[in-house]
Amino acid sequence: MRMYDIIGKKRDRNILSEEEINFFIHEYTKGAIPDYQASALLMAIFLNGMNEKETAQLTNAMAKSGDTVDLSPIEGIKVDKHSTGGVGDKTTLVLGPIVAACGVPVAKMSGRGLGHTGGTIDKLESIPGFKTGLRIDDFIQNVRDVGICVAGQTGNLAPADKKLYALRDVTATINNISLIASSIMSKKIASGADSIVLDVKTGSGAFMKTLEDSVRLAQEMVKIGENTGRKTVAYVTEMDIPLGAGIGNSLEVIEAIDTLKGMGPEDLQEVSFTLAAKMLNLAGKGNDEECMGLVKEAVKSGKALDKLREMVIRQSGDPEVINDYSIFGEALYFNEVKSNFEGYISHLNTEQIGKVSVVLGAGRETKESPINMTAGIKLLKKTGEWVNKDDVLGVLYTDNSDALTEAKRLFYSSFSFQKEPVDIKPLILAFIDANSVNFF
Repeated sequence: MRMYDIIGKKRDRNILSEEEINFFIHEYTKGAIPDYQASALLMAIFLNGMNEKETAQLTNAMAKSGDTVDLSPIEGIKVDKHSTGGVGDKTTLVLGPIVAACGVPVAKMSGRGLGHTGGTIDKLESIPGFKTGLRIDDFIQNVRDVGICVAGQTGNLAPADKKLYALRDVTATINNISLIASSIMSKKIASGADSIVLDVKTGSGAFMKTLEDSVRLAQEMVKIGENTGRKTVAYVTEMDIPLGAGIGNSLEVIEAIDTLKGMGPEDLQEVSFTLAAKMLNLAGKGNDEECMGLVKEAVKSGKALDKLREMVIRQSGDPEVINDYSIFGEALYFNEVKSNFEGYISHLNTEQIGKVSVVLGAGRETKESPINMTAGIKLLKKTGEWVNKDDVLGVLYTDNSDALTEAKRLFYSSFSFQKEPVDIKPLILAFIDANSVNFF
């Protein structure tokens, strides 16, 4: 079997066999297939797609490409959550401590930044000393002792996906339903959770730009999860507007802490609380209404914030950041971007705003690029809001003064204005389970 033939077959829009998919994943994982051939196949898949059977086989091959995690030593139903990625999406940092504070174990393996979206691991590592590279045994023990652990994907957990994830980031092959679904679900299957809650983003800041495509992706992933014995559900949530105000690693951690203190932005609270309640529901803690009550009480009582502090301490981070945000440090330069227009903000190009954060240093240009933990954006005005001339739309933070001119130009051009009021879509657009799609 030759990789050349497999590439040609998918280039010509033919269906790959299970043997061909397994060959590709096995040989690429062990380094026998070079990046340029893997990139060629990824682009052929991106352009020509995969059917349901191919996608399922790719998912299983990647899940079996390394170790799988046995979470049976952890008591209770283990519920995982995954977001397809967006701008300002720091929901894991909020819902993880909430769910753990309600008595449901959170054993979560997360990733780094991908394209214009941030990564949970990068955000957590903005906390001085915080360790995300853990052995599986330590990861499980942390969950048993503290109730929560958020760690990076280990070298042996779905290693095929880890290699392809980085390659897709730099070859413009991210936004494909089969590749996204198989990437996400291979990690979820290998991570050992009993049930999975998915947050599929839609809009200009998401990989899926339309509601139709987002629902299709959600259905694909729910189907994969259910077929592997995991109770799986999905929400489709709005990403035509960044979530919250902070965009960038330490800025997002600070906003998540504020939310656990009951002072966070309403949009971040709504999405995080909804996902947390569904995780509790799948863990058998009650119906949706009862679980939402548990979520709000965990925040109001301070138990969720205490659980975050426990996690930070256990993973060698400095817990004082929860009370003193100056410990995160500050960017060397900042610039206020003011409006030249008076009117309502009719639209935000959220993907472009995410790219501005990359220009500032908060994200990666390539898979080897370093990131600046204090760089990013504070978004002060959002879609639907009225702005006067000279109102500050946002503040840009960076250690690279040369980046400010281009970042300011891109940021301002992300805004569209009109004189008439703007209708705002709901944050949560649909709920998908194995049986139905429910629109809100």
